[in-house]
Amino acid sequence: MTQNIYDDPGFFAGYSQLPRSLQGLGGAPEWPSLRRLLPDLKGKRVLDLGCGFGWFCRWAREAGAARVWGLDVSERMLARARTDPADPAVTYRRADLETVDLDTMDRGDGAAPGPFDLIYSSLAFHYLENLDRLIGQVATVLDPAGWLVFSVEHPICTAPGNPGWITDAEGRKVWPVERYLDEGPRSTNWLAEGVIKQHRSIATYLNLLLDRGLMLEHLEEWSPSEAQIAAEPSWADEQQRPFFLLIACRR
Repeated sequence: MTQNIYDDPGFFAGYSQLPRSLQGLGGAPEWPSLRRLLPDLKGKRVLDLGCGFGWFCRWAREAGAARVWGLDVSERMLARARTDPADPAVTYRRADLETVDLDTMDRGDGAAPGPFDLIYSSLAFHYLENLDRLIGQVATVLDPAGWLVFSVEHPICTAPGNPGWITDAEGRKVWPVERYLDEGPRSTNWLAEGVIKQHRSIATYLNLLLDRGLMLEHLEEWSPSEAQIAAEPSWADEQQRPFFLLIACRR
């Protein structure tokens, strides 16, 4: 089962104060780039994997989606999503993305089974140990003309976690060893101690998609723009590395 850190009271309290939690999609600096990757949603069936507070689900409806489903493992996140005015065309379900069966899941409200036109995920896939299983299911339930658009923490950010140093001839530590190609779980202290994220290389993400017959349309290594740094000067040092990896692909 996915580590359900978002139901930890301390973690959830901290997460709830982040700009992306308080301001919605407008508080997520990568959102404008992600939005440009999305297909026209008018009349479409949309699935959000790791929907959190439901910001994208509601935006998709405003963009014309006919039906939207949001899945998340966290009861606290879903409870927050359901505090917004009910929309009969938006359904939230608790589901562990490690084990969910997208083809047979209960879609609720008498919704008929059928393919999804867009499957979307924001910063959720890097928590999953068995992402290959989920991508296989995504490929199965996507419409033949459907899209998968998602973001993850950039592998440069998830790589640290294996201690070690490169030393010079005199034994002085000169460079930390991050072991980028050593994939697997990393324990981090982000809003709480012991948050587990799965580190994968860019090549692994791409091959997971290609091996399931999905066609890559766009890949972006996102980092703050000059305008964003001007608005948030603390991000200046982070321009040396990308924050997020954004990927769009289709059947």
